[in-house]
Amino acid sequence: MPLPSHKIYEDAIALMVAALFVAIGLLFFKTVGLVTGGTSGLALIGAYLGPVGFGVCFFLLNLPFYYLAWRQLGWRFTFNTFLAVSLVSVFTDYLHLALSIEQVHPVFAAVAGGGLIGTGLLILFRHQASLGGLGILAYYLQQKYKLRAGTFQLVVDCLILSLAALCFDLQAVIYSVLGAVVVNLLLTINHRPGRYQAVVEMAQQAKLSQA
Repeated sequence: MPLPSHKIYEDAIALMVAALFVAIGLLFFKTVGLVTGGTSGLALIGAYLGPVGFGVCFFLLNLPFYYLAWRQLGWRFTFNTFLAVSLVSVFTDYLHLALSIEQVHPVFAAVAGGGLIGTGLLILFRHQASLGGLGILAYYLQQKYKLRAGTFQLVVDCLILSLAALCFDLQAVIYSVLGAVVVNLLLTINHRPGRYQAVVEMAQQAKLSQA
């Protein structure tokens, strides 16, 4: 029995909150110079090594994943993902107008930032969305082959951050790995196929018994 879909206004509220969580998490990372995983991490490495900037790399890397989302996951997932990525981009650029972090320990930034990003991703996955790129592939693999999204992203993020160690400060990369572990541990524990299926079925049975 499939999980019930959310209403449009429920998706809208969830995407706003999730994007804000991710943006604040990224602010923690940015304050202490941590490196992100996923497609953005690949784009950062590509921009460092190649002739084009981060924006061009990020755009080109996302193209095949958007195609995958449209073909395999449907228009709603693709549209929600596009909105989520747009909101995170806007919030990240303008969050400094509302919030400023002057000093934070790298370990706290990795744990708190990773926790916020992981929670944001968890909300997005619950509402048929992601932050694009490898998040789309992770969602698809979990829906299609029951491969946990958090486990897949943790492996990929560690590989990406290992590559980043060739380009960036090693200490920052180590803290970045800690942040990636926190992000993906939250997803692995909480985003499992059928985890809340029993709750849905119990609620439906309760409604039938009251009818």
